[in-house]
Amino acid sequence: MRIRIITAVPTAEKKKRVCAYARVSTDSRRQEESLENQTATYERLIRSNPEYAFAGVYADQGISGYCENRPQFQKMLERARAGEIDLIITKSISRFARNTVTVLKVARELKELGVGIFFEEQNINTLSGDGEMMLAVLASFAQEESRSMSENNKWSIKKKFERGEVMITTSRFCGYDKNEYGDLVVNGKEAEIVRLSFDLYLMAVGSTRIASLLDYLGVPTVTGGTWEGGTIGGMIANEKYKGDFLLQKYYTPPDKRNVTRKNRGEVQSYYISENHEPIVTPEVWQQAQEMRDYRKKIRNIGQDGTRKFQNRYPLSGMLICPYCGKTLRRRQVYKKKIQWLCSTYIEQGKQACKGIRIDDAELAGLHVTGQTVVEEVLKDGKKHYRYTSKAEFDFTGEFQPERPEDTDGSILPGVNRPRRTVIKL
Repeated sequence: MRIRIITAVPTAEKKKRVCAYARVSTDSRRQEESLENQTATYERLIRSNPEYAFAGVYADQGISGYCENRPQFQKMLERARAGEIDLIITKSISRFARNTVTVLKVARELKELGVGIFFEEQNINTLSGDGEMMLAVLASFAQEESRSMSENNKWSIKKKFERGEVMITTSRFCGYDKNEYGDLVVNGKEAEIVRLSFDLYLMAVGSTRIASLLDYLGVPTVTGGTWEGGTIGGMIANEKYKGDFLLQKYYTPPDKRNVTRKNRGEVQSYYISENHEPIVTPEVWQQAQEMRDYRKKIRNIGQDGTRKFQNRYPLSGMLICPYCGKTLRRRQVYKKKIQWLCSTYIEQGKQACKGIRIDDAELAGLHVTGQTVVEEVLKDGKKHYRYTSKAEFDFTGEFQPERPEDTDGSILPGVNRPRRTVIKL
C-alpha cells in the first residue's frame, strides 16, 4: 500500500468588504465640516487596512438619529442586504441610531446575514458572543442620554421665552431682516408686498387671487418659489406684522420626537407686545382678522383652522363639479344671493376650472344619498340641471384651463389686467 500526500493549494484570503457610517444632527457649516472630516478619516482607515476592501462611506446630515428613514442609512442597509457589505464601522451607538429598538432590530437583522457592526467608542462588534447583550445595555444608555439632552434643550428654550428672547429665521419670513443683535428690522421692499397683500385682502380679494396677482407681477417669494393662497393666509394671520410676537406656536409631543404640532393650549405660550417695528398698524391687522373670521364663517370652515367642513348644510360635500370633480361650496355672492360654486373655481379662478354655479333655491327639495355631479343642460332654450351619481358619471371630458391671453382681460373683480411688470426685490 502506498500513500501519497497531496499538498493543499493555498487559497487567497478574501478581503472583508467594509464601509463606514457617519451622521450629524444639524445642517450648520460647522457640522458639515465635521461630517467631511469623518468621511475622509474613515476612508483612510479602511483603505490602509490590507484585510479590508473599501465599500464606501455613508453619511447623513441634519437628520435625527430617532428617524430610521435616513437616505444614506437606508442605502447602506440595502447594500448589506444585497450581500455587498461584510462589516460596518461607526463611531458610536448614538451616531448609528438614538432608539434602542432601532439599534437592536438592525443589528439582529444584519447579524443573521453575516454582516457585523463595529462601534468604535464602545469597542463592540455585533458578531461577537456577548456583542448583542452589551449593545442592548449601552443603547439604552444612549437613548436615555438623548432624552435628557432633549429635556435640557426644551428647558433652555423655555427660559429664553420667559425672558422675551425671540428665536426666528428670516430666510422664510417676508418683510423683515435681522440686524447684528438678532433683532427684527423692516426690509423696505418686502414690506411693500406685505402692505399690498393686507390692502387687497381688506378689499375682499381672496388669498388665492392675491397670490396669483403677485405671481403675475413677477414678485419673488423669499424662498424663490411661487406664491400660494396658504402663504398669503399665513401672512394675514401673522401677528409679527403688527409688531408683536407669539412664542411657542408649535411644540413636539413627548412621544413623537419627529412630529411638530400646532400649539392649541397643550403647552405654555408667551405673547410679546411691541417687540419690533410694525409693517401694518394694529388696527389694519385687526380688521384683517375680522375679515378672515367672517370668511371662515360663510365658507363653513372649522374655527380650529383645520379647514374641515362642519357640514352645516345637508348638501355640504355632496355636490360635485362635472369638470374637475371637486365639491361645490355654498357661498353668498351678492345682494344676499346664495349659490353653490365649484371649490376649484373659488380658490384658483377660471384658469383652473370654468366651474359651475347653481342657485341655492334651485336645490330646494333635492334629496341625494351620495356624492352627485351637477351638470348644466339646455332644454328648449332654457337652462336646466341634471344630477348624476358620481360613481356613474364619466369624467372623460377633461377641462382644459384657459391660457392667460385667452381670458377676458381681468384677473380680479373690477380690476383691469395690468401690463406685466417684474418687481425685483
